[in-house]
Amino acid sequence: MGVDWPPTEPEPAMIKTETRERVATIELARIEKKNALTAAMYAAMTDALAAAESDPGVRAILIHGARDCFTAGNDLKDFLEGPAGASRALRFISALSKVGKPVVAAVGGPAVGIGTTLLLHCDLVYAAPGARFQLPFVPLGLVPEAASSLLLPRAAGYQRAAAWLLLGQAFTSDQALAAGIVTEIVPEETLLERARAATVALAALPRESLRLTKQLMKRPVAAGVAEQMAEEARLFAERLQSAEAKEAMAAFIEKRKPDSSRF
Repeated sequence: MGVDWPPTEPEPAMIKTETRERVATIELARIEKKNALTAAMYAAMTDALAAAESDPGVRAILIHGARDCFTAGNDLKDFLEGPAGASRALRFISALSKVGKPVVAAVGGPAVGIGTTLLLHCDLVYAAPGARFQLPFVPLGLVPEAASSLLLPRAAGYQRAAAWLLLGQAFTSDQALAAGIVTEIVPEETLLERARAATVALAALPRESLRLTKQLMKRPVAAGVAEQMAEEARLFAERLQSAEAKEAMAAFIEKRKPDSSRF
């Protein structure tokens, strides 16, 4: 039997998890690709959420990337290789929307696509001043996901949501704070520490009272979120196969302007 020499180095984990002080941490750790999310990363995050939710020793969950990069959104090359990316992304965001324990996010740098929509399902969101949010679904020939077409107009108002969802305009931490997407803007150098301190504080509160209060706040829109998420997913899958989306995503990968004149 042949043996590879020198031995192959194992690939570093793109999702890192840790549990301490009753807090489960999910870290996006593919920084060389701006934390662009692959099907495997979505699966790992879904598993991490399930483990945290079922562990009686975990009282709260923290999701973060690097101080200067949350996530550039879906890895389009991985996404276009097959249906696994879309289905696993849906499974992850559906699981996040149903987590009973409080979820905190720390956002620095880019938060693109699902990097912004997942925040609508978190309970506290801390952002660095340089964080940049963007929802480029329509420019990519797609439709929004994660029930953002319901939750964003509800949080930010229809006109602001229309500018961000229809035009795909990027927006700042200050705008996200004013729209109710962000809880607090924190200096980049203390972002992760501030978010962790808030998560630890949540974990120290009475567990059942915390769970029930979150449940009460989510209850009025829970059915609507599930229904909207399902309809978005149906349309998203259709749009992925459309000529518009294929041209838009090919243009993005090839770093050129898309030609939408044929559609």
